[in-house]
Amino acid sequence: MLPLDGLRIIAVEQYGAGPYGTCHLADMGAEVIKIENRNTGGDMSRGVGPSFLGENDSEFFQAFNRNKKSLTLDLKSEAGREILHKLVATADGLMGNLRGDQPEKLGLTYDDLKAHNPRIVCAHLSAYGREGSRRSWPGYDYLLQAEAGFLSLTGEADAPPARFGLSIVDFMTGMTTAFGLVSAILAARATGAGRDVDASLYDVAVHQLTYPAAWYLNSGLMTGRVPRSGHPYIVPSQLYRTADGWIFLMCQTQKFWATLCERIGHPELIDDPAYKGYAERAENRDNLTEVLDGILGRRPTEAWMEILGGVVPCAPVYDLAQALENPFLAERDGIQAVPHPDKPEMRLLASPLRVGDDIPNRPAPKLGQHTDDLLGELGYDADRIAELRRRDVV
Repeated sequence: MLPLDGLRIIAVEQYGAGPYGTCHLADMGAEVIKIENRNTGGDMSRGVGPSFLGENDSEFFQAFNRNKKSLTLDLKSEAGREILHKLVATADGLMGNLRGDQPEKLGLTYDDLKAHNPRIVCAHLSAYGREGSRRSWPGYDYLLQAEAGFLSLTGEADAPPARFGLSIVDFMTGMTTAFGLVSAILAARATGAGRDVDASLYDVAVHQLTYPAAWYLNSGLMTGRVPRSGHPYIVPSQLYRTADGWIFLMCQTQKFWATLCERIGHPELIDDPAYKGYAERAENRDNLTEVLDGILGRRPTEAWMEILGGVVPCAPVYDLAQALENPFLAERDGIQAVPHPDKPEMRLLASPLRVGDDIPNRPAPKLGQHTDDLLGELGYDADRIAELRRRDVV
């Protein structure tokens, strides 16, 4: 039995942030019913290229929506809202990622839905929140990375500000919202009363400033970019050149610094007055970078990994292909084959969670794939479903 078996979640979602969060819920056994508007082609990510899998499907969409169901529904129609209310009566939660002003307009808040299920939890993920001056603003990950200061902390000190290579704020907010949803469902099961739960890209992005924020708010300390993607205060904790590329070393303790010096064949560096302690190494960062580049540059990265791996915190710097073809990823069963009808051997990244049971392995649904079954469960017969289709409700 998976941890979330028996949990039914309605997902009014599209693109990245919301689907990323509910994908984890589906992997853990929740029944995630994805509401999509057939008249607009469903979730916009079905059309995100460059790699497509037949009509209204893409590899991008598959990456975020495995193990879910798809119900086509026009939430702006009276008949569509009637179906939603019947579905809400059977559900534990609703999670969406709409603009902050949209849940009220579409009737997706707890106040709108509690008459149909007083235990329903409504989790709302938006760019800037459902209250305040920006509630109606659209927003995307890269914008929040910029405004929350991420770009000022990323990249080389003498280069333009740089974003993360991935939509990290989307992913963090999706997980935060999913956590809030499940937490509130636990409370609703205990008390019989649901609630609204809110998370925004902006709030989550700023919250991730964590210890640099604490340093600034309490000591006025401004954390900036350090050469070689280095730690702002601990040295050596950065990139170093090897004979054929790069290696990232993280000597966060004196013990690791001493072990590094011994393993690279230069124990004399341990007690060198310029590098003896944290403060000395930080003050002489540039000189130490030159020294370590000279030593590490005599061997390729893989050779240094053989020498340092497991005793000094270190990692090779891989490109995307190398990362996905890493033998350790295969050892961890990090990639799974998913039996997609249009691509039987489609491969996706497996869930990072290990829960002792087999995690489901179903491809993301075709648009409206489960509409008839779900409507039948709610009491609609074939003639009524056909009528709803003719009216573009489902």
